[in-house]
Amino acid sequence: MQLVDKTNKIELPPLVATIGFFDGVHTGHRYLIDQVKEEAAKRGLPSAVITFPVHPRKVLQKDYQPSLLCGYDEKIERLATTGIDYCICLDFTVEISQMSAKRFMQDILKEKLNVDSLIIGYDHRFGHNREDDFSDYERYGSEIKMQVIEAKALPGLEHVSSSRIRKLLAEGYIRKAGKLLSYNYTISGKIVEGFKVGRTIGFPTANIQIWETYKVVPAFGIYAVYVHVEGIKYDGMLYIGKRPTLHNGDNISIEVNLFDFDGDLYNKTLTAEFLDFVRPDEKFSDIATLKDQISRDKETVIKVIENYKGLNT
Repeated sequence: MQLVDKTNKIELPPLVATIGFFDGVHTGHRYLIDQVKEEAAKRGLPSAVITFPVHPRKVLQKDYQPSLLCGYDEKIERLATTGIDYCICLDFTVEISQMSAKRFMQDILKEKLNVDSLIIGYDHRFGHNREDDFSDYERYGSEIKMQVIEAKALPGLEHVSSSRIRKLLAEGYIRKAGKLLSYNYTISGKIVEGFKVGRTIGFPTANIQIWETYKVVPAFGIYAVYVHVEGIKYDGMLYIGKRPTLHNGDNISIEVNLFDFDGDLYNKTLTAEFLDFVRPDEKFSDIATLKDQISRDKETVIKVIENYKGLNT
């Protein structure tokens, strides 16, 4: 996949393209992209995805705090796995937001990006106030010599959308979210100094400071995870919550205990890959009771990971 953005402006060939924010690059997005690739193959043209580095609403509302399934870099990495030929990152601006759909298609898609054929998601709308529908896009396309094709919806009864996946993660339905994403959800960040309580009860943890400010943090609780550090994958147990037993106030902690690891992780980058939810966060009467529960949690997590490996070998 060739990335096209403001750092490497190139002359583009005629393209078969689709457009969207593509947060998460989930199964619905992938089905749409497959249709773009099929149409491109029929026409003997390269395929392309046009997306935005920043959420359009954030551009228009500076105080908007989006909840995202993936940051920009991760999105590009996910799109690269789809087999698309070009990924065009278009800077969304206030000027673009004020364009009519017809002008956007003419000035941006046709003249600037050389889109020959446009595949539109069956529920996608664009242009100022999103006031046009597919029949309008078809008519505009005919006027500017651009083929406009309405994409088919993902077959089956399962509704797939970025907003639904965000909700599943927020409620702890990790496996379901992973199924709709087509991959296990991840968070990445820098290991920072923690409270060091874990090591005093036999479960040393690495405290994760997430890189992406707007990344969705799953529901509070204990999770079975894979932990990726410097190219090595470890089994692990991850906690998200406010550490109520330790009276941590409103500070949210993300801590992971790596199994069979002995070393210093401070200031290193770590990626946690979520496999399954084990239990919700809970306040215990004392540290001893917490320690006993964590011991049981680890036994459960080990079984969950063994089962996961058995299903995925």
